[in-house]
Amino acid sequence: MRLIRFTLASVFHRSGHALAGLSVALACGLLASGCAHYQLGTGAGPGFRTLYVEPVMNKTLLPQAQALVSTHLREAFARDARVQIVNSAANADATLVVAINDYHRDIAAVREGDTGLARKFNVTLGVTCTLRDNRGGKALFENRPVTAVREVFTDSGLLQSEYQTLPILSEALAVKVVHAALDVW
Repeated sequence: MRLIRFTLASVFHRSGHALAGLSVALACGLLASGCAHYQLGTGAGPGFRTLYVEPVMNKTLLPQAQALVSTHLREAFARDARVQIVNSAANADATLVVAINDYHRDIAAVREGDTGLARKFNVTLGVTCTLRDNRGGKALFENRPVTAVREVFTDSGLLQSEYQTLPILSEALAVKVVHAALDVW
């Protein structure tokens, strides 16, 4: 009799665990199926399919920035693939105008032995962007500021460090411009 009680108790105990495990598995399955079609953001894309990116205007004293920003902008839009880049405004649903209007450095850290000399700078590259819908002739946004900041260490010389950082800064700026133009929030 004692053996039967022990066996029945162990069966009920084990089936309780099995039932609990089955309940957890069922709950996880329902939760996973409910989240299967979740999308980050609103799900809405830009209101245009083709985009013309005008040559970047440079209003700073940094001559090589114009070519770098133009190249990185086109590459960033091509990687994103939500819109197609076209070669003329006549063939585009929208036109993006970008003007470089800010390039400056701020001291972030000074040298240990001489506090009058900087060891690290924060370099800022800023643009203003205007996105126009060519079909309706209205501006989707005008003169939206976009900036990117990177650190530059002067250990190997300030000029060399800035020269090496400019492509990285330009690429980061291009990614931010793409998000400003295409993300709908």
